[in-house]
Amino acid sequence: MNGTIQAGEVRSWCVISHLSALAGFFIPALGHIFGPLIVWLIKRSDSPEIDAHGKEALNFQISMLLYSVVSAILCLILIGFVFLAILHVLNVVFVIIAAVRAGEGQMYRYPLTIRLIN
Repeated sequence: MNGTIQAGEVRSWCVISHLSALAGFFIPALGHIFGPLIVWLIKRSDSPEIDAHGKEALNFQISMLLYSVVSAILCLILIGFVFLAILHVLNVVFVIIAAVRAGEGQMYRYPLTIRLIN
């Protein structure tokens, strides 16, 4: 290639930027953040679309981390366990929806996201 990235490859990297968050199931603690962060840092300059999807995935995972920390603290009064379970299910569901939409060439805006990276 001559330094340009093809449309199919852009779409693939957009999907990977979302699905890489599932690395958190294999790399405990911050795997869900490192996956999208690494993809975004390496590929963001290749395409504005990859940059946008990477930021969206990263913002969502950072938001989920913050919500999980609050839920972990609430585990002291037992309600946090319910919140943690709900957060994990929502995380997986929203990541899959985002990846499918990215595969269709659409941008997915995660709900419940604090937009820290613009």
